[in-house]
This record gives sequence, C-alpha cells and structure tokens, in this order.
Amino acid sequence: MDKSANRFLSLDVFRGMTICFMIIVNTPGSGAAPFPPLEHALWFGFTPTDLVFPSFLFAVGNAMSFSMKKFSGQNNSSVLLKILKRAALIFLFGFLMYWFPFVQHDASGWHLSPISHTRIFGVLQRIALCYLFASLLIYFIRSETTIIVISILLLLGYWFLLLIYGDPSAPYGMITNVGTYFDKLVMDEAHMYHGEGVAFDPEGILSTLPAIVNVVCGYFAGKFIQEKGKGYETLAKLMLFGFLFIFIALCWNMTFPIAKKLWSSPFVLLTVGIDLVLISALIYLIEIKKWNKANWTAFFTTVGKNPLPVYLFSELFVVILFMIKINGKSNLYAWVNEVLFQVIAPGAIGSLLFAVCYMLLCWTFGKILDKNKLYLRL
Repeated sequence: MDKSANRFLSLDVFRGMTICFMIIVNTPGSGAAPFPPLEHALWFGFTPTDLVFPSFLFAVGNAMSFSMKKFSGQNNSSVLLKILKRAALIFLFGFLMYWFPFVQHDASGWHLSPISHTRIFGVLQRIALCYLFASLLIYFIRSETTIIVISILLLLGYWFLLLIYGDPSAPYGMITNVGTYFDKLVMDEAHMYHGEGVAFDPEGILSTLPAIVNVVCGYFAGKFIQEKGKGYETLAKLMLFGFLFIFIALCWNMTFPIAKKLWSSPFVLLTVGIDLVLISALIYLIEIKKWNKANWTAFFTTVGKNPLPVYLFSELFVVILFMIKINGKSNLYAWVNEVLFQVIAPGAIGSLLFAVCYMLLCWTFGKILDKNKLYLRL
C-alpha cells in the first residue's frame, strides 16, 4: 500500500479494479438473486467473481516486488520485525472487522458480543498470512529456483493432503476434506464461517498454503516487468506464461477440480494465468499505448492507492446499514432495495444497480482520503 516512485500505473489500476469489483459482488441488492456471473461457484467450477480474491493476492505480490527493495541494507531482525508487524496488523484488522460492532442487543439489553463466537480466519487474515509467508520466503531464500520449487511443492502437497487425509469417498467435499477436519481440530466451530449452513471456512488454515503461491507469482510478475521493461517482448512472455498456466489448470481440473472455496491447486494456476493476461493487457493499454486521454485510470487509482481503508469501509458500513431498523422489522439495507432499487429495476438489474451505487459510495470515501493525502501505510 505504500506509494513508490517506481510503481507503474497499471498496478494501481489493476488493484483498483479488483477492489471495485469485490465491493460489487460482496454487496448485491436484496430482494432478488444477482446475475450468476456475480456469484461464486457453488463448489466446483469458476465464475468471474471467483477471480476477485486471488487477483488481490496477486496484486499484493506485485506490490511486494517494489516494497521488498526497501529492505536492502537492513539487518535481518529489523526486516523480520517489519514483516511480522504488518502481517499482524492486517490480521488484527480482519478479526476486528468480523467482531464489529462489538456489541449486541437482546431481551436483557446491550452487552459485548462474545469473542468466543467471532470468526478467526477470513479475507484479510488470509492476505496477512499469505503476505507473511511469501515475504519470508522471498527475503530469506534468495534463490528464485528454490522459491519456485517450494511453490510447486505447496500446490502438490496440498493436493496430496486432501487425497490422503480427507474422506476417501469425497476428499474434495465441503465438510469431508482434510482442511475442514484440521480447522475443527485447531479451533472451535463457533470461530468458523457458517455462511454455507455448516461449519466450513473457505479461508481456512490448510487452504492458505496454495494461496501463498498467488502472492509469489504476483511478486515474480512484478519483478520481471521491472527488470525487462514494459516492451512487447515482456508482455508476450507474460501472456505466454498466463496461457500456459490456464492450460495446465484446465488439464489438472480433470483430476483435481477447480474450486475457489477449496482453493484447489488448479484454481491457483487458473487465476494466476488470467491475472497475468489481465496485467499484460493493462500495461499494453496504459503504459505502451498511453490510452488515458480521458484520465479514466484516475477512477481506479483512487481506490488502488488505498485499498485497505476502502475495503474496510465497504464491509463495516454495510453492517451499520443492517443494524438500522425500519419500522422495527426491516433493516435499512433491505428497505432501500425494496422501496427504490427493486422498484426502479426489479430483479437482478436492481440488485446490480444497488451494488454499483454502493461501490460508488465506497469510492467517494476513497476519493476523500486521496484528496486529503491520507493513505494507510502498514
């Protein structure tokens, strides 16, 4: 999240696009089902929505290719402390976000929300852990070949863990995979995600292992662009690797299904491949062709330069909307959709219209921060 003189505009645009799309898919208007592409795959399979989170991890790795340079000349203990501090703060923000608003009301009155029922792992927590392990891997193991070998082992190792220790009849099932077993062994089910109707965490402990590779690949992509320049040869090689990863993922999918909620290894390769193609396209349009006469990139860089505060605002403010009761029955979130968006455009269009408007509200928050030069640097 730090600004850098060397950072290319495409990275902030890529990250801004990712955050904007993340807000749209996370906050669909109530009262109607969203368009299918704006929902996650139920289990196996892939939708555009499934690309959002891994793309942000890829962007984290991209940014690391710049920020890691700042560690040059510093002693190992100082670097380690900075990496641990940043990861711990991001993890803490994620935990507090799920605990928010910290209090609840029932028949006995107001009281503190029990921390015993607060989700431990989640989106920011996975970002924190992936950043932590990818940073340690890249900083302390200087050999790129070794890092690549470790990344391959993480993908294959996760696959083998699922096959060996999961339910033999359904090793890739939601509640029968070894990741769910391990999460339940390490923590109480009350600390896990229950959005699927059962105790299952899509950002669980074991599935974080392959997610680290998304960050590592983002780092290598950023480093490659810096070293080789933003020419046609560089973009051709990035796109070639992108299509190669997509091809391997589709082949692997025949034995190890692509599944975002499981964060399967072919899912990692598929999303990295798509991200390589997308970042290459952005560099071509923005850095080479200079297609920015209307300054359209400014819309996305407003968010891309300050992703964490905008994301936190989007998640916390929607909780506030749900807390505000209308006529003692409905909440403000549902009421706005019922009396406005579902009236203007009933069905999925109204749901999308609300999501876009909510994204623009969050963008406005980011714009205020940007105008006042307020950036959250960890």
